[in-house]
Amino acid sequence: MSLSFRFGTVGSPKSTPKKPGGSVGAVLRIAELGLNALELGWVRAVRVSEKTCAAIKQTAAENDVALSVHAPYFINLNANETEWPKSRKRLADAAYYGYLAGATDIVFHPGSYFGRPPEEVLKVMAPRLEKLVAELAENGVEVTLRPETMGKGSVFGSLEDTLALSKAVPGVEPCLDFAHLHARPGDGSMNSYDEWARALETYAKALGDDALRRLHIHLSGIAYGAKGERNHLPISEADLDVKAIFRALADFHAAGRIMCESPILEEDALLLKQMWQEVSGEE
Repeated sequence: MSLSFRFGTVGSPKSTPKKPGGSVGAVLRIAELGLNALELGWVRAVRVSEKTCAAIKQTAAENDVALSVHAPYFINLNANETEWPKSRKRLADAAYYGYLAGATDIVFHPGSYFGRPPEEVLKVMAPRLEKLVAELAENGVEVTLRPETMGKGSVFGSLEDTLALSKAVPGVEPCLDFAHLHARPGDGSMNSYDEWARALETYAKALGDDALRRLHIHLSGIAYGAKGERNHLPISEADLDVKAIFRALADFHAAGRIMCESPILEEDALLLKQMWQEVSGEE
């Protein structure tokens, strides 16, 4: 029996050897570790050739490693008219080259409120994202764009924000970063089974029960203050109750990918896989 979730790292495992190195080396290392998902960390810029993309895609297919991409950090769907074309190109490039590399999901940070209410910001973001999704589809780029839930309350990225954007634009679904959702309120809340169960209920109500079978999750420990996220931590050094999250996911028969963003990437990815097996009873 295969597990309901694939497990992997956001970015190349720390133990990826110098040769072959790069994304191809990262895919091979993921498979060696007994993991089966990798999020290509294209967080500074998309600098990859079509030839390299073909090699990544082939290596991932041969080793049964599911791929996603973390698009550059410098994307803001709420940017002003001068800055928006640059953000748009970064997201479009991540989608295009990600698709060529065999990635199915493109994770991105949606942007800032700039002091405006979420519903106003949504009116700017949704039409921009809709146009981009339509253009990608026209060009045969079949990927799911995933706005990430964010760890600071000053930026667009509450669960409600990402669900509203996903409902507004067909083919868009959130990247659920549970550590960010825990850190965002800044008061230690969003850390109980009941809170996670309510979040998954809200998710299913917005996007349908089927959406719970294709979740794309980020998970790590996290340090936070009153304003939200400070930095990621190893699972063992943080107060995030991972088992409560996993119990909720198991009870909702959720499935998809769980990608680790901890500072000790592959160590914690393997720990998460082990914890999931213990909580779910899957082998």
